[in-house]
Amino acid sequence: MLIVGGLVFAGTGFRVWQVARIDDRSHADVVIVLGAAQYQGQPSAVFEARLRKAKHLYDAGVAEHVVTTGGRQERDRYTEAEAGSKWLRAKGVPSDRTVSVGEGNDTLGSLRAVADAVKARGWRTAVLVSDPWHSLRARTMARDAGLDAWVSPTHSGPVVQTRERQFRYIWRETQALLYYRLTKASADQLGADLG
Repeated sequence: MLIVGGLVFAGTGFRVWQVARIDDRSHADVVIVLGAAQYQGQPSAVFEARLRKAKHLYDAGVAEHVVTTGGRQERDRYTEAEAGSKWLRAKGVPSDRTVSVGEGNDTLGSLRAVADAVKARGWRTAVLVSDPWHSLRARTMARDAGLDAWVSPTHSGPVVQTRERQFRYIWRETQALLYYRLTKASADQLGADLG
């Protein structure tokens, strides 16, 4: 049992690493940016790196709309989604090309809310933008929520700066993905959600 468990964990960790290296820029209905912390309407460094990548994909014609996700913490004035849309508009993305879905305080809740909003508009395909190590879990959840989704992660920002940090995130995401596959529930109890 220990050997099998170790092989499953190692195999999942390898897939987390492998999918993190994919940068699929195929045309889609929407680019979905997974939220991260925001401070009084200003995206954190992690969130801004994701938004920069989404803006690049939008400018390259990968999709005609960008959807921002993420709810608010207690006492916040803005949702992560609002802060993300505000940042995109300030960088030149027209307001009619951004959709803000400010529900969910973890990856699973945000993706379920975004899938409903996206499908209600008749869209089905999505490029997901998050951190590299978060990509496999986000893609798995998006597909389970009924989206035809692939990933184009950011490769800049604080999450990808050091090998030690990368290893820690791969370890965390491997646990979170295995937990999700077993329970179909959020992995919040494993620590702070990565997106």
